[in-house]
Amino acid sequence: MSVSERRGSDRRGSGISSRRPSIDPSRLVPMDKVTHVAGGDDFNVVFIGAGNIMFGSDEGPWNHSFRLEHKLGRRLKVVALIDPAIERATAVLQKKCDSFVVSAYQDTRVFKTLEDFVRTMSSRERPRAIIVGSPPMFRGSSTPGRDIELQILNHFPGVAMFIEKPIATGPVDEIDDAYRIAKIINDTKTICSVGYMLRYLKAVQMMKQIIQENNLTVMSTIARYACAYQAIAKPDWWDKSKSAGPIIEQGTHFCDLSRYFGGEVDISSVQAHSLEWHENAGRLSKMSIDETNIASENRIPRVTAATWKYDSGAVGSFTHVVALQGTDYSCELEVYADGYSMKLVNPYVLPVLYIRKPGDDNETTIRFHDDDPFFSEISNLIDIIEDIEEDPEAAQILSSYDDAVRTYEFTWAIRDASERSRDASSKRAAESY
Repeated sequence: MSVSERRGSDRRGSGISSRRPSIDPSRLVPMDKVTHVAGGDDFNVVFIGAGNIMFGSDEGPWNHSFRLEHKLGRRLKVVALIDPAIERATAVLQKKCDSFVVSAYQDTRVFKTLEDFVRTMSSRERPRAIIVGSPPMFRGSSTPGRDIELQILNHFPGVAMFIEKPIATGPVDEIDDAYRIAKIINDTKTICSVGYMLRYLKAVQMMKQIIQENNLTVMSTIARYACAYQAIAKPDWWDKSKSAGPIIEQGTHFCDLSRYFGGEVDISSVQAHSLEWHENAGRLSKMSIDETNIASENRIPRVTAATWKYDSGAVGSFTHVVALQGTDYSCELEVYADGYSMKLVNPYVLPVLYIRKPGDDNETTIRFHDDDPFFSEISNLIDIIEDIEEDPEAAQILSSYDDAVRTYEFTWAIRDASERSRDASSKRAAESY
């Protein structure tokens, strides 16, 4: 399958593609300012995955169950929790049943697989939405055991899906598989949202608004992501054979934001360099895992720096750095257009937007204290499930499955380019001896 074939001639991305690719930032309201969706009928949901992304942890703000509880109130009925780790799933379910949201979970059943649930499901338990928060190694493929999207489409045609990002962390030769899944989702007009929540930030939508209202063409995007590696204690994250590496697993958010502003990337133009673990500048002093347990060829780079061209002619760059200690990350995205610069800082915790406009050399600073993009992406999904009318001002999905596959392909292109550069450098060094 060629690049043009798998991308297709239609780049709109989903069955609801006539909606605008942005949201009026004034419509993104805090969770505590939203009233529950009206109606007396139950809203059945299936959770796939009983980990941190679904039920929260001290490591980050993610917690999809919490947002759904606030969006749907007493209407929420989690009919099934799917996770092969039955004990973990039972434990998190018990905590919910011991809390004020017991009505959503008191009849929840736990299963190892989706097929187990399907075999015993009653008509009253048919879900209206399925939330997929299982690890990405089990998604985005047609290979049995890693094909959860196809299982859902087969057993629950017409049921909306929410899929966490990245859509997969499989081998690069399975990208075509992901595009095929995207085509099925589009062709069946299945409502599907992927968890690139930074698109739902008020600051990001304000940047979009400035671009649209002033009819601007983006000239350049510059992204930087420096993680606090000392706090990353999950061995799989440090192992490329399991996580696919920091660009694909972690930097994906900023690659996605770059695409969101710059447009489609000319994949053939991607170039990248890396600082590897064995190089002198790549030695880290505060790692919380024992990297000697990871095969040397699977250890992650410490720095990856990439540049590329967009189809529009604009230029993009991204640098991912594994360098900071402590717990706070340092992340920024700059967008430039004729007369304008916009810089988004600290988007994960307390977003700050710096704007410079024509006629003023000074920057305007806007701070966003009460934003919750996790809630906004869930809220928009539920609103679309409840009311699919094509109102251009209505709720909309900002990251379709097709769009997410493009970001996935892009992150793999960066990793591949950095590894080609690394191998060429190693070859030159060997030949010089």
